[in-house]
Amino acid sequence: MCVQPRRAAGPYLRLPHPCTAFSNRHRQSRRSWSDLRMAPMNLPLRRVFPPILLPTFVAVVDGTIITAALPAMASEFGDVERVSWVVASYLVASTVAAPVYGRLGDALGRRRMLLLALALFVTASVLCALAHSLLTLVGARILQGFGGGGLMVLSQAVLAENIARHQLGRAQGFMAAVIVASSTFGPVAGGVLTQTFGWPSVFLVNLPLGLLAMVLLVRLPGREGSGERGTFDWPGLFLFAGSVVPLLLALEQLRSVEPAMLLGIGMSLVCVVLLGRQERRAAQPLFPLDLLRRPAMWRANAMAACSGALLVSEATILPIHLRAVDGASAGEIGLMTLPLTATVGVGSLITGRLVSRTGRVAIFPAVGQTAAALGLLLVAFGMGPVGAVLGPWGLPAMLAVVAVFQGSAMPVAQITMQSQAPPATLGAASASVQLSRSVGSAIGVTVAMGVLFVTLGRNAAIADVFADAVRHGPAALASLPEATRVPAVTHIQNAFAAAFSTIALFAMANAVLAWTLPVRRL
Repeated sequence: MCVQPRRAAGPYLRLPHPCTAFSNRHRQSRRSWSDLRMAPMNLPLRRVFPPILLPTFVAVVDGTIITAALPAMASEFGDVERVSWVVASYLVASTVAAPVYGRLGDALGRRRMLLLALALFVTASVLCALAHSLLTLVGARILQGFGGGGLMVLSQAVLAENIARHQLGRAQGFMAAVIVASSTFGPVAGGVLTQTFGWPSVFLVNLPLGLLAMVLLVRLPGREGSGERGTFDWPGLFLFAGSVVPLLLALEQLRSVEPAMLLGIGMSLVCVVLLGRQERRAAQPLFPLDLLRRPAMWRANAMAACSGALLVSEATILPIHLRAVDGASAGEIGLMTLPLTATVGVGSLITGRLVSRTGRVAIFPAVGQTAAALGLLLVAFGMGPVGAVLGPWGLPAMLAVVAVFQGSAMPVAQITMQSQAPPATLGAASASVQLSRSVGSAIGVTVAMGVLFVTLGRNAAIADVFADAVRHGPAALASLPEATRVPAVTHIQNAFAAAFSTIALFAMANAVLAWTLPVRRL
C-alpha cells in the first residue's frame, strides 16, 4: 500500500507522487489504445462500399416496393380498412429498434450487429411471404421491422469506421445516390413483381439480396466493439413504445368513440408523461430533451414528423385509389406511384442546393409547404374533373407536382438540427430527426386511412362496393345500376377528398412550423 506524503503549506513546488504518475500514465495508455482501436481502418472505398450498398438498398426499397402490392394484399385478405397496418407496424418496430442497434453496435461490434439485423430481416421477409392472414402478416412485419431498424443505422456506422475521414464526403454522395435510386426503383419493382408472381414476391426478393449482403459483409474486416455495456435507457425505450403503439391502435378506431379507443389514448398520454420524467433523470437519455426544448430543435423535429406523414400517407392511399377507381393493375400502379417518390427526392435536392448557395434556410420550406398544402387541397377537390380529362394519370401527375414542394422540408429539418446542435450531441440530434419522421409516418398513414374509411363507412352498402372494387377493380362499380352507381362513385370520391384534405393539414402544419422557424440563415 502506497501512502502519499502530506502536502506542505506555502509556495513550494508540488511534485506528483510516483503512484499517481503511474496511474495517470496507465490511464492515458488505455485511452490511447482505445482511440487507436476505434480509429478508421482507411480501407479503399471500392472495398467497403459494396457490402454497405446492399443493406442500404434493401432497407430503402422495402419502404416503397410494398406500396404497389397493398391492393393485392387487401384483396386476398378481404380487409381493406386495416391494410395500412402492414406499413405502420414496420415503421414503429424499426423506429423502436434503431437506438438499440446503435448502442449494441458500439459495445459488441457494428459489423456483427449488422449481420444479425440482416439475418433477422431476411428470416422475417420469408415469414411475411408465407403469411396466411393479415394479422399474421402484420406480426411478421413487426419482426421484419426489428431487423430493418438496424440496417440504415449500422450501415452508416460500418462505412464510417472502415474508410478514411477525407473519403466520408464522397461516400455520403454515393449513399445519397443509392437512396434516391432505391426510392425510385421500389414502386416499379413492386408493381412488376406483384403482377407477375403475386404479392409474396415483394418480400421474397429480400432473400437473395440479404444473403448476398451477408456474404460480402463476412469478407469485410471486422472490428471488436468497445465491450462497455454502458447504461442504455431501457425504461425510456419501453415508455416510448408504450406511447406510440396504443395511440396507433386508438386512431385505428376512428369511426366510433369506443372504450378501447379512449383507453388507448389514455395509456399513450400516461406513457408520454412518464417518458418525460424518465428522460430528465436518465444518465444517457434516449431523447435529448435539453435540445428539444429549444424552439428551432422541436420545430425541426415536428417538420420531420409532418414530412413523413405526408409522403407515406400519399404513397399508401394512391395505390388504393388507382385500383378501386381507375382499375389499374399492379404493374401500372407501380409506374404511377413512381413520379411521387421520385419528385420528392428532386425537391429535396433542389432545396439543399438553394440553401448552400444562398445561406437562407426557413424561406424555402415555408413557401414550399404552403404551395404543397394548396396543391393537396386542389387534389382533394379536383380529382373528379381532372380525372375525367387526364384519365388514370391525372391524380399521380398532380401529386408529383405537389411532391416537389413537399421535398423542401426534410433537408431543412436536418440542416437546422446539425447547425444548431452542440458537437457533443450531434449524433443524438440527427437521430431524433429520423425518429420523428418514422413516428410521423406511422401516425399520418393511420389517420389518413382512418378518415378515408370513416367517410366511406357512413354508407355501409357503398363501403362494401368499395371493398369489392379494391379486389376486382371498377368492374364492381360498373355492374351497379346507374341510379346506384353515380351516388356510389360520388361518395367514394368524397371519401378520397376527405383523406387528401387531411393530408393537406400535415402540409399546413409544416408551413406554419417553417414560417416560424428561428433559423433564417446559416
